[in-house]
Amino acid sequence: MKRIILALIALATFSCSKAQKTEFSKVALSETLLATDGSQVAFKNILKKYKGKTLVIEVWASWCSDCVKAMPKIKELQANNPAVAYLFISMDKTAEQWKKGIEKHEIKGDHFMANDQMKGVFGKAIDADWIPRYIVVDKKGKIVLYRAIETDFDKINETLEKLK
Repeated sequence: MKRIILALIALATFSCSKAQKTEFSKVALSETLLATDGSQVAFKNILKKYKGKTLVIEVWASWCSDCVKAMPKIKELQANNPAVAYLFISMDKTAEQWKKGIEKHEIKGDHFMANDQMKGVFGKAIDADWIPRYIVVDKKGKIVLYRAIETDFDKINETLEKLK
């Protein structure tokens, strides 16, 4: 009986920690990200630009082999969903590596970089425990898909289809 109770508690704890969020935390919203022009912009101000649009956010890094492997899929997603906005948030260690990655992979969309990588304040605030990571936000600014990875493109496509 004790084992069953412990298993249920563990399952509930794990399930809650991986729960679907519908909004970004105050910590994430107030954190600043590095823009390609060298300025620092609060995440909440970046999101304001997309009000009224469906938004796909990809959290990635130029050193991440899974991110690079997923590039053709994100480009296909963009081609099939031209009305959707795309925001790329890098977890690279340096701005130089990040910018080289954008250019090398010809990534179209808006680009920002977390100042302290995945284990920093912003990464923790969005639960960035794996990259690439995709978040879909609807036209009202509500998160409709919080935890998608490179194997979840069918789920991402279904979500975008529902939002049309």
